[in-house]
Amino acid sequence: MNLLLAAADANAQGGAAAASTLSLVLMIVVWGAVIYFLIFRPQKKEQKRKQATINSLEVGASVLTTSGFYGVVIDVTDEDVIVEFGNNKNCRIPMKKAAIEQVELPEK
Repeated sequence: MNLLLAAADANAQGGAAAASTLSLVLMIVVWGAVIYFLIFRPQKKEQKRKQATINSLEVGASVLTTSGFYGVVIDVTDEDVIVEFGNNKNCRIPMKKAAIEQVELPEK
């Protein structure tokens, strides 16, 4: 009889250890999902939005640079753009497309 009681007690303790391990794994999975949806997913959406903005650049578009300057796009190449700042037509600066923060396309 004592042998049956000892076997039942050992089985109950093993079941508790498995349950705590399962709950630990479940909590890690839940926290991983929370981190993905709060950090990584919005970051990817912002990167896609910025890439779409950069791809929509065309001559005559008003832009805001990451440094806070407003200008008008004069020329567009594969990686660079030439932006004209202010009323002075001599103030044309070549810059990387990544330096463009916002684009307002001209009305046609």
